[in-house]
Amino acid sequence: MTTLSKIRNFAIIAHIDHGKSTLADRLIQECEGLSEREMKEQVLDSMDIERERGITIKAQSVRLQFKACDGEIYELNLMDTPGHVDFAYEVSRSLAACEGSLLVVDASQGVEAQTLANVYQAIDSDHEIIPVLNKVDLPAAEPERVRAQIEEVIGLDASDAVEISAKTGLNIRAVLEALVKRLPPPRGNTDGPLKALLVDSWYDAYLGVMALIRVYDGTIKKGMKIRMMQTGAVHLVDRVGVFTPKLTEIDELKPGQLGFVTAAIKTVADTKVGDTIIDERKPATEALAGFKPSVPVVFCGLFPVDAADYEQLRESLDRLRLNDASFSFEAESSAALGFGFRCGFLGLLHLEIIQERLEREFDLDLITTAPSVVYKINMNSGETLELHNPSDMPDVVKIGSIEEPWIKATIFVPDEYLGPILTLCTERRGEQIELTYVGNRAMVVYRLPLNEVVFDFYDRLKSISRGYASFDYQMDGYLEGDLVRMSLLVNAEPVDALSMVVHAAQAEPRGRELCSRLKDLIPRQLFKIPVQAAIGGKIIARETISAMRKDVTAKCYGGDISRKRKLLEKQKKGKKKMRQFGRVEIPQSAFIEALKMGDG
Repeated sequence: MTTLSKIRNFAIIAHIDHGKSTLADRLIQECEGLSEREMKEQVLDSMDIERERGITIKAQSVRLQFKACDGEIYELNLMDTPGHVDFAYEVSRSLAACEGSLLVVDASQGVEAQTLANVYQAIDSDHEIIPVLNKVDLPAAEPERVRAQIEEVIGLDASDAVEISAKTGLNIRAVLEALVKRLPPPRGNTDGPLKALLVDSWYDAYLGVMALIRVYDGTIKKGMKIRMMQTGAVHLVDRVGVFTPKLTEIDELKPGQLGFVTAAIKTVADTKVGDTIIDERKPATEALAGFKPSVPVVFCGLFPVDAADYEQLRESLDRLRLNDASFSFEAESSAALGFGFRCGFLGLLHLEIIQERLEREFDLDLITTAPSVVYKINMNSGETLELHNPSDMPDVVKIGSIEEPWIKATIFVPDEYLGPILTLCTERRGEQIELTYVGNRAMVVYRLPLNEVVFDFYDRLKSISRGYASFDYQMDGYLEGDLVRMSLLVNAEPVDALSMVVHAAQAEPRGRELCSRLKDLIPRQLFKIPVQAAIGGKIIARETISAMRKDVTAKCYGGDISRKRKLLEKQKKGKKKMRQFGRVEIPQSAFIEALKMGDG
């Protein structure tokens, strides 16, 4: 049996692409968690979409056995975390279950925005942090410069940072020795009543709901009756186990250990992330601190292309929520799109991933409405409303003021791209807070309205800086703004999915841009189609999609010109009638393309 002093719980944190998952692979290899035959690249990225995009979306945990140079055998519980800003909630939950972190920094790129954000989260969680310089085998690696940068920007002592190459396996053992020597062991009381933190839960087709837990006090074993403190649900534990990374059943989990339990739980609603699990027979009275609930920042509507798929979409969203606690949804209906769901996400990448998973894993065809943020509307009556969907905006006459969410964004960028990035932030109504230099890289801190960031800010930032800029943000409260609802009319009919809340100063250029995009995207019909952007009853932009013309005179050979004129007049009347009754179908691709503002 492993004593508490021989356990180490740690998370791997870093900016995107600095080598977290590759380092996790090498640690598993070094500790012989898997045989050479079973090893593969990014072994912990189990979803197809993670492997394709080369990013980590779900945090994963692994238990490893390591024999240190002093001959002692240690139990290491490793959490591999995502690096992207949209999955910061996964990172915060993983950090809460550990006592220390490995901070991986690319020796050629240095400290980036997400490195900072994740380090601050680790410091908030009271972690011991071990800096690790990865990719030292690259010709562009400058370990000394990056060490100085870690000390200057983060304020961490990097004199004894471990220099490694996760790709070649250089110095991996030194990382494990540093973990064992420098990280504190967990604390806990084996004889006390059971207290375990529910870190994550997901749905397995064979085992039902699996809950990843970290035990603080007491012991959890098979056959025990457990109770969730928040929901009050009582379950009988039918399986206790760990990932090595293979799923391995064990008899019990003791204080300081990470593992999973299954208890024939049918719905993940019973397993709220951050809940405290206690023994039903000998309950603990105080709950563990848990986590702050995740707050969605971007909302959009998801509608099935075929209305008959509505129930399947509901079930699919339910099942996805089992694996992703930070995603929320509620039913809504739209005049143009029928019945669907209003979904909340932590960011645009999160939205993209969920949409892609719905299409792949559940074979659904979806229409996505324009992403929007939550506005606070102060009514003249003194009431305050939260507006999730621009098409639900109350009458302008009844509104006193509208407040929009702002963020504090940190951007790291090489000096030569600084000018265009400052221009981009200013265009997006940004306010500069500070600009400092670390070597030849600038760190810019801006306050920006969130609705200016959700569309395509990240893509523009990457293209302007040729991929060298890194970006991270946190919410920074609400401010009153001069905001209006801009609706789009196609053939004089409003299109709910494309209505949006914009700043009054930018309504006209944005309306023009959207109209001209739709002009190219909507297929031509046999009649003219006006595409208009409007604020209330005032049209601010218009484009006309010209009609297709059928040659009605093709079969009219020779004879007097009046015969042809007759046919053309007849066609004209027919088109006029058609226009009165014609419905315009907007293809799904047009919705998505039209919303990619500013790419042109």
